[in-house]
Amino acid sequence: MNKQYNLGSFYLLLALAALVGYAIYSNINHMWLVAPPNYILLLGSLCILVLAIKGLKYKENRLARIRSWITVAFSSLLSLALIITVIVTFLASTMGASVHIKTASSPDESYTLEFYRWNAGAAGSLGIRGEINGALWTKKRFYYQVNKEDVNITWEDENTVTINNHTLQLDKGETYGY
Repeated sequence: MNKQYNLGSFYLLLALAALVGYAIYSNINHMWLVAPPNYILLLGSLCILVLAIKGLKYKENRLARIRSWITVAFSSLLSLALIITVIVTFLASTMGASVHIKTASSPDESYTLEFYRWNAGAAGSLGIRGEINGALWTKKRFYYQVNKEDVNITWEDENTVTINNHTLQLDKGETYGY
């Protein structure tokens, strides 16, 4: 059984690292975010850490011992990074960094748009950000405008929306401000 813990935790760690890497990449490039929320990734990382610690008992060969210690080390680092990310995200959300201002659905309800107002306070500027909600937890940022506090939305048809006098074709993946 310890062999399964050893191998399983290693492969799960690789999969989780790929999800975390894609989450970072999609946030930087404003693509569809398909990775689960950070707290789900943290839960997975902690489970992998427990499995990796159980897998330390498997000492059949040198490669297995090295793999066990690598898995424990990287899952510990990943868990620590995700704990910091969850705490920073929580603190930023409680300090009013981003406030939900409007939800709009397309006429055929194939698109759900969420708009948020962000304000950096005295140290920065303010503006609005729009996100398209997908299935489950997937979302994509598609609208970003600085020095604006409210949003005016008009649907031209099922796929075309005008936001603050900026027309976007959502079916073609058009964005504004990104």
